[in-house]
Amino acid sequence: MNIFKREIIEDEPEWYKFYDDVPHHLTYPNYSIYKMVEKAADKYPKNYAYNYFGTKTTYAKFIDEIDDVAKSLKVFGAKEDERITICMPNTPEAVATFYAVNKIGAIASMIHPLSAENEIKYYLNITQSKILFTVDIAWKRIKNIIKDTTVEKVVVLSVKSKMPKYMQVAYNVTKENKIEKPIYNESILDWKTFIKDGKDYNKNTYIARTGEDEAVVLYSGGTSGTPKGIRLSNYNFNAEAMSAFQAANCLKPGDKVLAIMPIFHGFGLGVCVHTILSNGGQSVLLPQFSAKEFHKLIKKYKPNFIIGVPTLYEALLNNRKIKNMDLSFVKCAISGGDSLSINLKNKIDIFFREHGAKIQIREGYGLTEGVAAVCLTPKDFYREGSIGVPLPDTYFKIVKPGTTKECKPNEVGEITIYGPTVMMGYLNNDKETKETLIKHKDGIVWLHTGDLGYMDEDGFVYYKQRQKRMIISSGYNVYPQHIENIIDSHPSVLISCVVGVKHSYKQEVAKAFVVLKDGIEATEEIRCEIMEFCKKNLAKYELPYEIEFRNELPKTLVGKVAYTILQKEEAEKQEKEENKDK
Repeated sequence: MNIFKREIIEDEPEWYKFYDDVPHHLTYPNYSIYKMVEKAADKYPKNYAYNYFGTKTTYAKFIDEIDDVAKSLKVFGAKEDERITICMPNTPEAVATFYAVNKIGAIASMIHPLSAENEIKYYLNITQSKILFTVDIAWKRIKNIIKDTTVEKVVVLSVKSKMPKYMQVAYNVTKENKIEKPIYNESILDWKTFIKDGKDYNKNTYIARTGEDEAVVLYSGGTSGTPKGIRLSNYNFNAEAMSAFQAANCLKPGDKVLAIMPIFHGFGLGVCVHTILSNGGQSVLLPQFSAKEFHKLIKKYKPNFIIGVPTLYEALLNNRKIKNMDLSFVKCAISGGDSLSINLKNKIDIFFREHGAKIQIREGYGLTEGVAAVCLTPKDFYREGSIGVPLPDTYFKIVKPGTTKECKPNEVGEITIYGPTVMMGYLNNDKETKETLIKHKDGIVWLHTGDLGYMDEDGFVYYKQRQKRMIISSGYNVYPQHIENIIDSHPSVLISCVVGVKHSYKQEVAKAFVVLKDGIEATEEIRCEIMEFCKKNLAKYELPYEIEFRNELPKTLVGKVAYTILQKEEAEKQEKEENKDK
């Protein structure tokens, strides 16, 4: 593991002068994620830990819920150090399970419940998970692949479980009859039975862990298109909770955050859940976000803290039903997951002022390899186009791409990071770990992000573009190589290339350019066949928005597919269409 040592950084960075009263350095605990929340519960037992569709639960009760899950895990046969997969949306049970897994000394592998069958199979097998927690809406896909995985036991939760009665009735009418239900037995349990089985367990469930111990596996894309398991420690997550809370510099215990970002995402789990719950705040859990219903969420819950992707704030601006609403309760709004245009930022700032919120939207930058946020616009200092300055104890260095040589101020290069949230490494992937965590001449191991940007003389960071070909669609990371691998495996396809194209709402969507094998005609029928093949093997957010057939794909001088040419063609096509409409 790359252990963070502050003392090896000799000079105080320039950006500290913009911290105001944010501490430059913090002392991070050498214990588990669970212990962090338990201490918050000891301090704020009567504060509400979460709110789920109006049902509020105190920290004291939340700790009891975690303990109930931990007891049942022990009865279920869970072992210390094993990886347990949680394939669930933002529900109280999912959050309690996450902390319970940590409490018993196991490792939580967090995956998207809408993942395609083959993706789920990959995640389960790479972690060698024997225990899986999932939801009823995902069961059909789980059932189809479980025999080809290491999983021995499954717990299935109904999403409606802790919903108010009136919502449960609506769920029964609209969804439950359409969902394939498991045949329960000793290996496949419903949530209530799972919890009931642990009631009589009377042994201690807590296993003491150090900060250096692995705690969580989250997922990102690899250079080959295969998802990478990102190993994160207790120390990583607790450092994120402390540094992000301090950097926000406006939140206090009892404040509420809308947990819109999902818990299988670094920002969702690291900021909307763990940062809030480690500091006595209240996480308003939302299993599914709807832009059309956003105004209702704001009105009902009155959140003090909003974090989301630019499309969320676009939805806020475009919602007429929020026009006359008083938003003075909003103390902090952060945009992350994609670049926030200067124009959109200005519109959002005006919107907040007109609605009584005396704030400016702040832009953050992060990546799963650093848990979540590693950079944030200071509370009272803004520079146009900047994503802010590094969080406490986090250091940025801009290097010439493909080297470890540091760039001059304002010179574009690759963003590298050193700090307490930097990952342990990739799961079962030493090659990519060595290519990402690189020791420089200063003796420090820096995380090479693959993102391009620059830093000015004062330490403000400016993001330029992704060096890697990642597409961000509605806040989700979409990896072209992964989609290409799936499309290329179709028997009619010779080769494909996937690029991101601008979209009015989703920011970007994936478009696939496909060359068919000789003798196969480019018909609408074959297009539909390829799309159906994609639906079986890709998550919904990964699906190509459009498939265009080509006789050949443009190539570079060395014979590689020139995806940048296709990107340029699409951009020019969109520009022409936009000009026609003017």
